[in-house]
Amino acid sequence: MAQRTYVVVLASVWLVAISLGSAAGETRLRDVIDRSLAETWRRENIQSAPLADDATFLRRVYLDLVGTIPSAEEVQVFLRDYDPDKRAKWIDRLLADPRYAQHQANVWDVILFGRNPPGGDATRKRDGFKRWLAGKFATNTRYDALVRSILLAEEEGSELFYVQFRNQPEEATVAVSRIFLGTQLQCARCHDHPFEDWTQRDFYGMAGFFVRLVVLEEGSGNARRFRIAEKSSGEVLFSGNAKDQVPGRKGEPVKPKFLLGPELNEPPLPNDHKETEPKPGQPLRKPFFSRKEKIAQWITASDNPFFARAAANRFWGQFFGRGLVHPVDDLGSNKSSAVPGLLDTVAQEFVAHGFDVKWLIRELVSTRAYQLASSGPVSEASPRFYERARVRPLSAEELLAAIQVATGFDRTGEKLPGDTQEYFLRYFGEPTNGQGEFQGSLSEHLFLNNSGNLRQMIQPRKGNLAQRLLIMHEPWDKRVELLFLSVLSRYPSEAERSRFVQHLTSPGRPEALLEEAIWVLLNTAEFRFNH
Repeated sequence: MAQRTYVVVLASVWLVAISLGSAAGETRLRDVIDRSLAETWRRENIQSAPLADDATFLRRVYLDLVGTIPSAEEVQVFLRDYDPDKRAKWIDRLLADPRYAQHQANVWDVILFGRNPPGGDATRKRDGFKRWLAGKFATNTRYDALVRSILLAEEEGSELFYVQFRNQPEEATVAVSRIFLGTQLQCARCHDHPFEDWTQRDFYGMAGFFVRLVVLEEGSGNARRFRIAEKSSGEVLFSGNAKDQVPGRKGEPVKPKFLLGPELNEPPLPNDHKETEPKPGQPLRKPFFSRKEKIAQWITASDNPFFARAAANRFWGQFFGRGLVHPVDDLGSNKSSAVPGLLDTVAQEFVAHGFDVKWLIRELVSTRAYQLASSGPVSEASPRFYERARVRPLSAEELLAAIQVATGFDRTGEKLPGDTQEYFLRYFGEPTNGQGEFQGSLSEHLFLNNSGNLRQMIQPRKGNLAQRLLIMHEPWDKRVELLFLSVLSRYPSEAERSRFVQHLTSPGRPEALLEEAIWVLLNTAEFRFNH
């Protein structure tokens, strides 16, 4: 009852704060978002969900910001804190947590590569790239600078993005346009786009920026590394509509052209220029003129008509479950937003704040809309008008990290069994596909139900949850509290408490009874999904 009262008080404080901020002339993005959504709900005659209770909020924001669940102790500290500003303080705390950078690196690794990218084994082992990416998020590198570094591929660790498109400039064009411009160009690869302004020539004009890139592979095994060279010559050949292809016709060269913009102004090569093929082990030579630099500069420009909107839409989708324009990577001219004008506002503010990623994330998760409960009459996992919080599955990385926290395996000092992480990343889905879709696989079901590796994390061992529960002197109802706080980040209901106490005090080996109780909670939908 006290928890419910506190949520009502917090909601009242929130509304007063928004109104005072407005009266004082403040224009925090979080307030603009909440007012825009409130107006949309009024227009659509929608009743929004109430604020989520503290336990739900804490688990959600931990998963979204640091990629795992809070410990039982952290949940208790948060629930006992009655400071009206505690949610804002914990958001700042999590954004400063070292796990924030690693989590963002995991999110963007999947965005940039997917689970099983092309390029064979070369692009499936991406630890070095993830470390590089985590370093960028740890220093809060501007988003435009981060993307520019990926596209230039000149920093140690940054090269792998292009490796998956080796000798495939058309594939690089599709991926770069989709990820960084929110634009689906693949249809224009074979014919003029039927619903957009870009043509087949526009597609090959963009591909011209990537046609001169060369992937150099040096070393072998763990010492293998890649470098991205760029030649001074070479063109994309355009042979017309796919249905009009003639065998043996090579096509005509197409000049690089910015999407819906001008052709690249490129100086001619000197008459005595002789192209030298880049080779592994040799110093990289700068091309006479770098198309790679020009496309990186154009894409990340603050006045690029695609870039900031695509970024704002993608970050919004990351925390709200669907883009303001949905899907997140398809901002075509025929796509409209459920909240007119809001995407442009978020994009403009992102640019105005120097593409500051932490600032944008802080504003998004500080909104009342983000902190709503996930209950309501709408059946969609991610409601179109954001009138309640989205329900989403934990990613493979999040689920593995959450299991370690829940079982206390992270306190044992032991390392994960060798094949556990690889299994999770391969078989536990790809929920960041921009569509909000999820389908549990047979592989993950079998793992959660039968895996010896999971059992190893659950069984009593020094420092883990099962061992703590076994050696505690508190009565079993208090031990069940710790069990629920550890696994589900909340206190048990009275019915749950009674049933688990009955189970844990029944005849049998205490170790086996505890193992079964922890296993049951880990296999609930409540654990598999966010709250």
